Amino acid sequence: MIAASACLLGIRCRWDGRSSPNRRIIKCFPDIIAFCPEQLGGLTTPRAPVRIIGGNGFDVLAGRARVVSTTGNDVTLEFVRGARKALEIIRLNKVTCIILKERSPSCAVHQIYRGKTLIKGVGVTAALFSREGFQILSEEEIDKLYA
Repeated sequence: MIAASACLLGIRCRWDGRSSPNRRIIKCFPDIIAFCPEQLGGLTTPRAPVRIIGGNGFDVLAGRARVVSTTGNDVTLEFVRGARKALEIIRLNKVTCIILKERSPSCAVHQIYRGKTLIKGVGVTAALFSREGFQILSEEEIDKLYA
């Protein structure tokens, strides 16, 4: 079973109320499970954009970093709660491969934003999935594999 960030499947759950549909994922994996950790954590759509302050997703899970919106709201608890709820969905559905949205503070596999600059790092949900031993890929890696 395969699961993916809901925004990649055309669900309007991004911070700006839009989606990031990936036609290759939608075409290649018709029975995929969709989830949005930010909505699962209780955040609304749309919402203010956020950044991880003081580290990456692993640091957030360890309590060494925070997730803060551009309006100054600390949404760390919502991000951790959403990651844990997404993990429950993954486990309940016996998912073996997870495709995540790159550059997202929740789902990034390789790159996150530090201010307006892209840096190497993972999102909160990606860090939790990785820590739990799940295979995670970014949508960009899927595009390369199925090009």
